[in-house]
Amino acid sequence: MTTMAARTEGASKIYGSGDTEVRALDNVSIGFNPSEFTAIMGPSGSGKSTLMHTLAGLDPLTSGSTYIGDVELGSLSEKELTLLRRQKVGFIFQAFNLIPTLTAIENITLPVDLAKGQVDMTWVDNVVSTVGLADRKTHRPDELSGGQQQRVAVARALASKPEIIFADEPTGNLDSKTGGEILDFMRSAVRELGQTIVMVTHDAVAASYSDRVVFLADGKIVDEMANPTADAVFDRIKNLGD
Repeated sequence: MTTMAARTEGASKIYGSGDTEVRALDNVSIGFNPSEFTAIMGPSGSGKSTLMHTLAGLDPLTSGSTYIGDVELGSLSEKELTLLRRQKVGFIFQAFNLIPTLTAIENITLPVDLAKGQVDMTWVDNVVSTVGLADRKTHRPDELSGGQQQRVAVARALASKPEIIFADEPTGNLDSKTGGEILDFMRSAVRELGQTIVMVTHDAVAASYSDRVVFLADGKIVDEMANPTADAVFDRIKNLGD
């Protein structure tokens, strides 16, 4: 049996107590297959960002378990967790989070450099070429458009060949054309490069680029959809409430 890229078992996350208790995740069990693009959707406060943050080891669970591959995150020390995130996890955020004094290629290889790893330049060149940045490698962020900056951020997430990439509203700051180009690349990274991506989004069109959509409401998984279309996702999300 193939090990899942990431999974949770009975995951609960509770903030506060008594009258102020908020159950952001309520006994969630879900797995994410390798080389699959999954979108997580739900109304504000549904728990989608909490699910992603706990899956990525950025936020501990109140109860239950989270795994990256075969590794149970709750069993790791803070140092071991940092190392695992550095070696096995990639992140793409709505804010590009680029270092302004570094060139595009330096930003892309930064996580590998920080980990004192060996940059596989053949792989990086392939990624850079695929995202259309071959002629922008020596440009600094202020010399790049928003779409180009997000391409750098996507390439950076891929540079270390992580087991899984978590993307939080990755096209939220982009116009629809540029956002579509980024999503096209993310989809090709899954299909052609074997990458695994889990993306939180509120956008039905963005979700339609994925292989599977998982819907959350009130901290629980309430539905899933394979091979989604934008219309089908929009119809489903409309009925989850706001």
